[in-house]
Amino acid sequence: MDSLPDIAPFQRRLDELAAQMAEPSFYANPRKAADVTREQQGLRELVENHARHSRLERELAEHAALMKDNAADPELRELAQLELPELQQQLAALRQAILLAMIPPEPSDSRNTVLEIRAGTGGDEAGLFAADLYRMYVKYAEARGWKIQPMSSSVSDRGGFKEVIFLITGSQVYRQLKFESGVHRVQRIPVTEANGRIHTSTVTVAVLPEAEEVDVSIDPQDLEITVQRASGPGGQGVNTTDSAVRIVHKPSGLTVYCADDRSQQKNKARAMAVLRSRLLKQKEDDERARYAAQRRSQIGTGDRSERIRTYNFPQNRMTDHRIGLTLYSLPAILEGNIGPVIEALQRAEFEEKLAELTGGPRPERRLEPADAD
Repeated sequence: MDSLPDIAPFQRRLDELAAQMAEPSFYANPRKAADVTREQQGLRELVENHARHSRLERELAEHAALMKDNAADPELRELAQLELPELQQQLAALRQAILLAMIPPEPSDSRNTVLEIRAGTGGDEAGLFAADLYRMYVKYAEARGWKIQPMSSSVSDRGGFKEVIFLITGSQVYRQLKFESGVHRVQRIPVTEANGRIHTSTVTVAVLPEAEEVDVSIDPQDLEITVQRASGPGGQGVNTTDSAVRIVHKPSGLTVYCADDRSQQKNKARAMAVLRSRLLKQKEDDERARYAAQRRSQIGTGDRSERIRTYNFPQNRMTDHRIGLTLYSLPAILEGNIGPVIEALQRAEFEEKLAELTGGPRPERRLEPADAD
């Protein structure tokens, strides 16, 4: 079995954290203290498991040597032979746990998440499918005990969404949903189709880790903020006051519009939250691209422009083209049962990172081509 990566850098970091925790002012910032404490606990477990792995390796070597020693007591040799498979299994499981703990966590994995769903090509059908995806993510979130906060929406003529933006809060939200970014394609017969022809439409999904004011620096001079009267349904208060807020971030060209609340201040706060999240995502994507440009075509980048997934209704099929996963349970998936898809994507990411950590070969990807339109 290949040796584990050097534990020394992790031990040094553990010593650094221990020194921080010993400082009198450590608990002056409760949030930072909680983050440091969690990191320290994880590193301590890693270092202890690494030491246990070394002990198991020595024990395994002793058992193997005893089995080869013809002069050894026959009963001891038999006992060593019986214990050997269990020791090998323990060692393999411990090695996997150690390697997983050594993989640097994504800084945003524990963040709440802003989801932006927009109708793409396909007219009314794209808007209707955008509403289907919104419902799918809401059901998945509710099943996990997460909370949904609407931020902005634009309803299409037939009851779908031109655009819908909402915040999901809960435990490890971004870690679960970050692979959903990309172009989602649907193939089905629209309710408006009289001749029974299958149409192809697309919807784009953007998954943004919720940003805080300390994450990105926004100069007020870089913002162009305008208020206007909200349009569309929403009650007398919404439509008769200047409650809608549009913010343009001039350096990046990003524009955010929010009109879901009657309060101009609340709409402004929500629009700023979305803007910060978009800027944070942009910053993280730039850093990721500089660090590992070769991974842009792999899973987990969150910025792929090609189709990542197809929902084919006639065949009751969902295909994720990044990892070659096909499931024939489309109704259940659209009811929010996307756990198997997310778990498969997480496994693929783990294999990718594990190959980088150990210097081994990258796992082969059984990428499936997008179906013809």
